[in-house]
Parts: sequence; structure tokens; C-alpha cells
Amino acid sequence: MQNIKLLIELTRLNKPIGFMLLFWPCIWGLTLAYDFGLSLEIFIFYGALFFSGSVLMRSAGCIVNDISDKNFDKLVERTKDRPIASGKISIRLAAIYASVLCAIAFLVLINFNKFTILMALISMPLAFTYPLMKRFTYWPQLFLGITFNYGLVLAWISIKNDISLIPLIFYFGAIFWTLGYDTIYGYQDIKDDEIIGVKSTSIKFKNNPKKFVLICYLTFIASLILIGLLMKFSLIYYLFLIFSVFQLIFFQIYKLNVNDPMSCLSKFKSNNFVGLVIFVNLLIGKII
Repeated sequence: MQNIKLLIELTRLNKPIGFMLLFWPCIWGLTLAYDFGLSLEIFIFYGALFFSGSVLMRSAGCIVNDISDKNFDKLVERTKDRPIASGKISIRLAAIYASVLCAIAFLVLINFNKFTILMALISMPLAFTYPLMKRFTYWPQLFLGITFNYGLVLAWISIKNDISLIPLIFYFGAIFWTLGYDTIYGYQDIKDDEIIGVKSTSIKFKNNPKKFVLICYLTFIASLILIGLLMKFSLIYYLFLIFSVFQLIFFQIYKLNVNDPMSCLSKFKSNNFVGLVIFVNLLIGKII
């Protein structure tokens, strides 16, 4: 039982916000590409595959991140008790867990067409080098955005078996969504990060945090509007988009207190709701 508890802590399965933020772009891309005049069987099946892949790859990513950051995690109050940093799980055992998770994820991946498989494999270096970025650049959140939203493109390809401007525009906008919410997340640890020398956009823009996050979210919102135009969605799509705009601008930015870790965490977690609202928004655009 204790080993299972440690595994859950190691893979963050007790914190589903991580794999949900990986999953939402996947289901967005799938929704955007799918022809809802057909049976929903493929949509549901592929949605389940992308959800499984999100859980598996996020879990493996957490392990790789903890192995890479074990010495940093020991010095940060929020992360010092993580299984690897605290010595409760060895690096060797953690690496075995990560390998098993990746192997299972590959079994999920081979259910898709060859183009999707190829594009997914190409993205693997991004997924596993992200933890190193905070050592060299103030933009690790940008690399996270590139990695976390890649599933949007994969989902489009899984249906269309090709790539076009529409998913690329949406992908570009979603990168800024991640750049914004992960900058908010980073303010929880900013004092410790500055002491130990870890870099982030939270530190880079600490004097104008709300302005930077606003720019990120406005870029994301602009991509949603442009997607609606390119897809020729009806007026109701844009009206429903107001809910996402309100949540991003008013609740997250206007009410954000970067000096309060709990405020940062609650605003970060609220992006799970944003993901759901945009999913429903896209369904409305495609069906109505």
C-alpha cells in the first residue's frame, strides 16, 4: 500500500490538473477536425485514447522532471518532500516506472494512423528535455507550452491525416495559454527559485506579471476568434466565447495576487474549467 501511495505521489495522479491541461488541447483538436455528421464512435474512441495518453505521458514526464530536478526540489519548500527528492524512491526504480509508462503510452499511440505516430515520436525530445530549460533560459514555460499543446496538432492529424493552417493557428494560441497559466503557477516558488538560480518567466516578468499574462491570454483569445472565422462558425460561438474571456481576464488576471501562493494555485487550477468551456464552445461551433 505504501509503494502504491509513493507511486501516486511520484506520478502526480493525485493532482489531475496536470494531465487535464495536457488533455484539453487534444480534445480541442479532435473536436475541430471531426465530422459530427458521422457516428460518434471514432470520436469517443480517439478521445479515450488521447485521455489515456495524456495521463500516461504526464505521469512519465513528472518522473523525468523529478529525476532531473531532485537537487533543486530539496531546496524548495513546496517540493522537498517529493518521493525522489526525499529519497523515498530511488532514481533507478523511478526510471523503470517511467519506462513502463512510456511503453504503455506507445501501445496507445499505435492505434492511430502512421502520420500521427510519426509526429508523436518526433515530439518526444521536447517532452523529456523541458525540465532542463529552467537551467538555461527564462522561458521554460514557452517550451512547456510547445510540448503540452502538441496534442492539438496530433488530434487533428489523427482525423484528417494531414496538417493545415487552422490547427497550427490554434496550436500557436494555445502555447500562449500555457505560457500564461504556468507563469502564474511559477509565482508560488519565486522566492526559492531566485535563491537557487532557477529561471522562469515568473522571475523575468516579476515587475509586470499581470501585463505579461494579459498579453499571453489576449493572444490565445485572438486565436480562438480567428479559428471561428476560418471554420465559419455561427454567432453563438463568439457569444459563448465571452465565458472564457471573462474567466481568463477577470478571474485569473484581475483577481490574481502574485504574492499569495494560494491565489496563484487557485488561478492556475481554474484553467481546467477554461479547457472545458472551450471544448463546449468548439462543440457549439461545429454542431450549431
